[in-house]
Amino acid sequence: MNEEQVIKSLAALAHPVRLRVFRALVVAGAEGLTPSVLAEQLEVASTALSFHLKELVNAGLVTQERISRNLFYRADFSQMDGVLGYLTENCCAGAGCGISAPSCCPTHDQGGQA
Repeated sequence: MNEEQVIKSLAALAHPVRLRVFRALVVAGAEGLTPSVLAEQLEVASTALSFHLKELVNAGLVTQERISRNLFYRADFSQMDGVLGYLTENCCAGAGCGISAPSCCPTHDQGGQA
């Protein structure tokens, strides 16, 4: 993960609605959520939600998959782990500080999603 990717990811999360959307998708796990379910859960207008989902997809934090007539959005856990890893890469100048390497969701299978 490079600095540009991290900045893009953090910039995407630096908005209250996008942060809430991303966190909801993390909770949903590999199944993901449709925009209508997200809009209902978060009480966000569908047009606004569409804009925020696009930003999260462009930042690489969220994937989108069409299944039949529905779009499913999922958190990209490898991207999330990459951002966390970048932020903690040189933690405490190599001294033991009790923070382990990020591996938030090793059991989540993205089903080939990238």
